[in-house]
Amino acid sequence: MMSIAVIYGGTRPNGNTECLASKAIDSLKVEKIFLRDYKILPIVDYRHSPEGFPFVEDEYDSVINQALPHDTWVFVTPIYWYSMSGTMKNFIDRWSQTMRDSRYPGFRSQLADKRAFVIAAGGDHPKMKGLPMIMQFQHIFNFFGTTFEGYVIGKASRPGDMVNDFEALSAAADLGKVLEKYQ
Repeated sequence: MMSIAVIYGGTRPNGNTECLASKAIDSLKVEKIFLRDYKILPIVDYRHSPEGFPFVEDEYDSVINQALPHDTWVFVTPIYWYSMSGTMKNFIDRWSQTMRDSRYPGFRSQLADKRAFVIAAGGDHPKMKGLPMIMQFQHIFNFFGTTFEGYVIGKASRPGDMVNDFEALSAAADLGKVLEKYQ
């Protein structure tokens, strides 16, 4: 059975990006994972250390364990300084550690079996200036072999502005129709 995990990288509850995502997923059965609710420490790079990565005392494992059973991942992030939020980046950076963690054998191949979408919002011409972030996600997905199926970018600066980007809200509703077949 197919299922969807929606991974939120915003730090503000009910922010513009969440508003945009709700247009895509509100009628769907999904697992919502709000990264802001978990303590996920930044990665310390031990890739080339003979001892490898030490165990990290935080809640990252809880998050990855929630996400892994789902075959479709929707990444929801505000556009901060023309990239994904630091919260989202910390989560993804930790994948380097998970690839080398004996508790997650085949992590890379598990991600290769997934499909991904991105929903983002920002204020400074995001539909153009957010494209490098979309490319960043594409490169990450390519590395793992994850299928990148699409994205929606909305324009919103101040809280509540998302309701004014009718084009993005319509695109999110269309994305919801695509996601229906993956639940």
